[in-house]
Amino acid sequence: MNDNPKELVKSFYDNINEDQLEIDMVNFSGPRFMYVDNRLMSLQLVKNGMTNAVMFDANGVNLLPAQVLYKKNILALRGSFRPVTKVNMDMFEKSKELFFSEKKVDPKNTQVIFEITLANLRVEGEINERDFLDRAELLCSLGQNVMITNYKEYYRLIEYFSEFTKERLGLAMGVYNLIQIFDEKYYRHVSGGILEAFGKLFYRDLKVYMYPYKEEATGEYITSENLKVHPRMKELYKFFKNNGKLIDIKDFDPEILHIFSRKVLKMIAAGEDEWEEMLPQGIAEIIKKDRLFGYSKRRHLNKTS
Repeated sequence: MNDNPKELVKSFYDNINEDQLEIDMVNFSGPRFMYVDNRLMSLQLVKNGMTNAVMFDANGVNLLPAQVLYKKNILALRGSFRPVTKVNMDMFEKSKELFFSEKKVDPKNTQVIFEITLANLRVEGEINERDFLDRAELLCSLGQNVMITNYKEYYRLIEYFSEFTKERLGLAMGVYNLIQIFDEKYYRHVSGGILEAFGKLFYRDLKVYMYPYKEEATGEYITSENLKVHPRMKELYKFFKNNGKLIDIKDFDPEILHIFSRKVLKMIAAGEDEWEEMLPQGIAEIIKKDRLFGYSKRRHLNKTS
């Protein structure tokens, strides 16, 4: 018996070709594994190429995506959530309101997901498991379901959801993510390029909810109306927008648009003040108590003394 869960997970593929078996979910339980965090075991499945998506609930319990998503409306928010900020939660609340107001959407038959891609977890090279658990801890504390996927491109995420449901799908995203969707470089490895990807997006019953960005220099809000895409993409963008696929989140909170996760992370690491106000209620307390994201009480005291 192997007492190392990570090695045990890897051993599932001993003498078996990866194409022959896909493992959608794994849960370790019992006294022998009482110190195992099953969220980390989920991450191992995606990291080792055993599956493309895993999911866990607010209690950190691994879920079977096929079961949870079956015949559901799905609203997904992609982000780094490093850490989760007031902007993330405002985008979540406002996109959820818009999604639930759709005639075709039954709130009782809807699954909302906070999604992180493997590519995002690898931003700084190798995946930092402690960093991953810090993000997961905070999202779970807010009562959210979390999904980790190997789908860098949005159309692949939508294709995945469509395996389980024909109901309406929603994506909530900021301006930068939307610009990326209309960047041809994003699809260089796709045989049919951007047209193949958009064909797959248009084919689905999909709405994209866009959260604005505030230009610091001009104070102008960037929305779907004044967003600049590459000249070659203009007609495709117009088609996307005119077909009602793209909806602006209009009742956003203008007081928080200066908040970015990467800025908060730097402030925490540097022992600076005022980052607490940039996060949802209760999140700063968890970061301090559990010393997440490199928070150090000593560093903070040295800065203030």
